[in-house]
Amino acid sequence: MEVTTETPARRLCDEPALPGLLWAMRFDETGCGHLVDHGEALSVPGSFGEAFTWLHFNLNDARLPAVIDEGRLGPPRLATAAFASDPHQRLIVEAGHIGGVVADLVRETGESPRIDAGGRLHFVMGPRLLASGRRHPVLGPDLARDAAVDGRGILAPIQLLDVIVERVVTSMAATGARLADELDEIEDHILDERVRGERRRLGPIRRDAVRLHRQLLGLRAVFHRLETSGADEEVPDAAITAATRIAQRLDALDRDMVLLADRSRLMQEELSSYLAQASNRQLYMLSVLTALFLPPTLVTGLFGMNTKGLPLTENEAGSTVAIAIACLSAVVAYALIRVLGIRPPRD
Repeated sequence: MEVTTETPARRLCDEPALPGLLWAMRFDETGCGHLVDHGEALSVPGSFGEAFTWLHFNLNDARLPAVIDEGRLGPPRLATAAFASDPHQRLIVEAGHIGGVVADLVRETGESPRIDAGGRLHFVMGPRLLASGRRHPVLGPDLARDAAVDGRGILAPIQLLDVIVERVVTSMAATGARLADELDEIEDHILDERVRGERRRLGPIRRDAVRLHRQLLGLRAVFHRLETSGADEEVPDAAITAATRIAQRLDALDRDMVLLADRSRLMQEELSSYLAQASNRQLYMLSVLTALFLPPTLVTGLFGMNTKGLPLTENEAGSTVAIAIACLSAVVAYALIRVLGIRPPRD
């Protein structure tokens, strides 16, 4: 009976085959991928026959530029531009290789994926090699690696890039669905006039929706750029087909994010209007109470002065008369309010 054992986790003290290498996967002719062991030699890109290799790097390693200059990750100029620290999403085509920077979700231990400007995946793709890298832990490569280990067939680097972006887009869509559910709950509370802290909840929702829209704008631009690349740039037809499929899904998802951001903005405006009306009602009641109590306060202040010659000081019923005058002044103030037509704000 064959017994399978899990590959032990790689320790930080282990020296990888290439500087900054997080993992390497080799895909055979059938599209089946397996992780390259720590002591296993890496083949030279271009010598795999029908197979290909995926190298994933930590771009914070200071020794990596030397590997790039040697041309081991594709054309040096293209790889240098693709793995640069510039976070702007972009696409570069050179000598049959495609490099670029695309958005990804930041992955943090014990937390859900986070939309962050630092979530970037850098890549260089050739006929038999996909070299990718990140400066922050991101979601897409980890999910694509897990899918390949679980047996998903991947026949070419462009298919691997498709799987990575597919996982990222799926996570973005799930994040958008979660935000939409929260908006539905907040909207129900607003319609039922059960507002309790919804204003604090709406701020992060709108922020995440706007950030997702910004990420998707860059992603769309990258894959539309790849989609429109002609034969003069030596882009394979398979890459253009995959880019067209990805761009269509990104367009649909971006429309959803725009609607989500607009909906959250309109809901913030509606909530602000509701809170303003509630504040106006409270101010009206406070103003009415102030107007009613101002004349009695004047009367009590007048009779409370410690000066000679005050009226009713010699009258046995002076206090009663003063109270009556105070109450009468409040009634007069109320009648004046009604005569002037001062009414509470309408909803």
